[in-house]
Amino acid sequence: MTVRVMLVSPAMNAALRETRFDGDAPLDRSGRERALAAADAVPAAGIALSGPSERCRGTAEALGLAARTEPALTGWDLARWSGRRLDDVAAAEPAQLTAWLGDPSAAPHGGESLRDLVGRIGGWLDSLGGPDAPDTGLLAVAEAAVVRAVVVHGLRLPMEAFWRLDVAPLTLTGLSGRAGRWNVALGRPLTAPTSG
Repeated sequence: MTVRVMLVSPAMNAALRETRFDGDAPLDRSGRERALAAADAVPAAGIALSGPSERCRGTAEALGLAARTEPALTGWDLARWSGRRLDDVAAAEPAQLTAWLGDPSAAPHGGESLRDLVGRIGGWLDSLGGPDAPDTGLLAVAEAAVVRAVVVHGLRLPMEAFWRLDVAPLTLTGLSGRAGRWNVALGRPLTAPTSG
């Protein structure tokens, strides 16, 4: 059975603007306003989910979704780097940061490795479908790292491809298919429809 999965990356917040490893910071005013403005562009779906972060839940709410929080969509666990600026980590732990960026099995921060993240998120993706899958699909607001992990797993890309995928705030990434065979439509911006 073919399954349709639509992933919306959450709106901007201060942590993204400051290039921080997001420590579960909420949306800021600008991010909330942009999500509210994009609400009419959200496609219909039979099931609406949200990652558990404040940013994902706040985006789902601003988009007008009655989304259920899905623990499987938890963002990347970066443990002691969470909330820190990328520049600060690079200055304090250059060898560890280099290892993390170059080795998919490395987890110098004490959390999940890239390989673990893709495996966890891939397990969730592969579990979708079956007789309970809604015909109208599933829509989830998920952190950019989760979206990137879904694409890497779904297309069976090498782990290193994760670092080459950009997921902008408030973009829609769609997948259709089933476990082991997914097609992907990447990064359509959520913009309100124009009146003609």
